[in-house]
Amino acid sequence: MQADFQRWISAQQTVLEGQLRGLLPNAQAVPQRLHDAMRYAVLDGGKRVRPLLVFAAGELAGASEDRLVIAAAAVELIHAYSLVHDDMPCMDNDVLRRGKPTCHVQYDEATALLVGDSLQTLAFQLLAEHRLCDDAQRQLDMIKLLAVASGSRGMAGGQAIDLASVGKSLTLPELEFMHIHKTGALIRAAVLLGAQCGSLAPAQLDRLDRFGKSIGLAFQVVDDVLDCEADTATLGKTAGKDADNEKPTYVSLLGIHEARNMAQRLHGDALEDLSGFGDAAQRLRELADFIVLRKF
Repeated sequence: MQADFQRWISAQQTVLEGQLRGLLPNAQAVPQRLHDAMRYAVLDGGKRVRPLLVFAAGELAGASEDRLVIAAAAVELIHAYSLVHDDMPCMDNDVLRRGKPTCHVQYDEATALLVGDSLQTLAFQLLAEHRLCDDAQRQLDMIKLLAVASGSRGMAGGQAIDLASVGKSLTLPELEFMHIHKTGALIRAAVLLGAQCGSLAPAQLDRLDRFGKSIGLAFQVVDDVLDCEADTATLGKTAGKDADNEKPTYVSLLGIHEARNMAQRLHGDALEDLSGFGDAAQRLRELADFIVLRKF
């Protein structure tokens, strides 16, 4: 089963990579430097966890691959834009991402800023110009879903809280609130966008939303543990950065042991949310395992 899952991951990553290469502007098109930097920031890197969640939820909902790959590409473009901006000196000031120099290091800060802007707008262009479902109102709702997950009530808002929390001690509810927005919002959106490309009942979508919330929080808890225990080569980004920057994390609040326990509890909650879907949710279950059981 594990080998089958790895083949599925590889196949979906290959499909997505080919789609992204075709959707991103050609590096030779004017302005060449910006387009080259956009491709640098997106291609040939990352596990593509969020797009994989789009594919898995879409498979559960009976969606076609040609629709899912557009939704997956849009989610990955939003994620890539957020990484480019988060790494900039005015944010986390990091020099390594996905095992290579960050965009502002490889190019310059102004170009990195424009890369993020351009990737974000391209994501919404894709959702607007491709048919992702048969109901126009539902497709508008999908665009709104990604917009809310990306903006001040989602990922950007979570980043703002994160920046304001440096050097402070947060309670567990405050930390969860931050990461429900900063990390969890886009993960939840990925699951729901994939599902909305197909056909599910409202009660089933609610269960998938709960799954996305649980696995989104678990993803961040595991990230916090790995930031303390893994090395830079393994992570593909600077290890120990959160501690060095005095950022509140699940590890700094709970300790390593209890943070691991929390990840396991969230993993259990996520699997429980999938319990009524049977074999159709197998890929989502495997992805939940993949997210929580990363080198831990």
